[in-house]
Amino acid sequence: MTTKFTRWLCVGAIAAAMLSCRSNAQQPPAPIIGLLDSSSATPFKLSTFYEGLKVEGFSRNQNVTVEYHSAENDYARLPQLAADLIDRGVAMITALGAPAAIAAKGATTRIPVVFAISANPIEVGLVASLNHPGVNITGVTAAATGREQKRLELLHATIPDAPIIGFLLNPHNLQQDIQIKNALASAQKLGVQIKLVRASTAGDFGSGFAELVQSRTGSLVIADDEFFLGASAELGSLALRRNIAAIFEGAAFTAAGGLMSYGTRFAELYHQAGVYSGMVLAGAAPAELPIYQSTRVEMIANLRTAKTLGLVLPQPIIDQTTTLIR
Repeated sequence: MTTKFTRWLCVGAIAAAMLSCRSNAQQPPAPIIGLLDSSSATPFKLSTFYEGLKVEGFSRNQNVTVEYHSAENDYARLPQLAADLIDRGVAMITALGAPAAIAAKGATTRIPVVFAISANPIEVGLVASLNHPGVNITGVTAAATGREQKRLELLHATIPDAPIIGFLLNPHNLQQDIQIKNALASAQKLGVQIKLVRASTAGDFGSGFAELVQSRTGSLVIADDEFFLGASAELGSLALRRNIAAIFEGAAFTAAGGLMSYGTRFAELYHQAGVYSGMVLAGAAPAELPIYQSTRVEMIANLRTAKTLGLVLPQPIIDQTTTLIR
């Protein structure tokens, strides 16, 4: 009796193990998101994106795999990085930054693409319409108009007697001509001159800031650009060392010594990119997802930097800030 019972237990255990193995074998592999980044990874950027994915029920390393490729601001690498993601069998590509989005669009018309950019997606040629973006592409944009003009106004209000304000831009930026046109128009209204300074590599920063110092240009507006975003801490630190009152966007810039930040709420941008990516993984067609337009901005002021530069921020500017660094 005991022997028969033991045999039944063994047979039952074997059968259960076989069923378990068969069940596991039948489970499809987790879909892969190809995360293509124009600049470099930061814990904030990636964690915010992953939180957005969770909204749609996807958790990294549980029911979705993320394959991360970064160009580290070397945009020429992006087409090959996009092609490599496709070769790895990704279910979709999430592109961070306009250069990455353009590379992803050029690499496939079949695999869904979700982008997160601060540029205008129509102006850079990603989509023809915000409401009907395309067959395989949609995304999130923070292309609120007037950010650079607003930075110029804030800097002028802080240093109203400065006759010249520097304007740093990337000559490889697809919106360079528009940026220059808007900056010159805004400067004319304020009665100041603009000194254009260009940088497309980290090695250009030193010479660009030296040019500002040599021309006695003590204030600087930094134009929207993915490369500059990736180097925002370096730009903030360099501006402080050179005693230049600079305004850009992002907490890293002001934390490193930049005077003020005005621009995109990146937490919203990356989070919504995660949400949209989850929706596409769940079966939503990109063509049916209108471009999500983020209109919220954040403003940060570094009072320590202002004191170092011998400046006093006007009270109306302090009243506008969302964060003050004391």
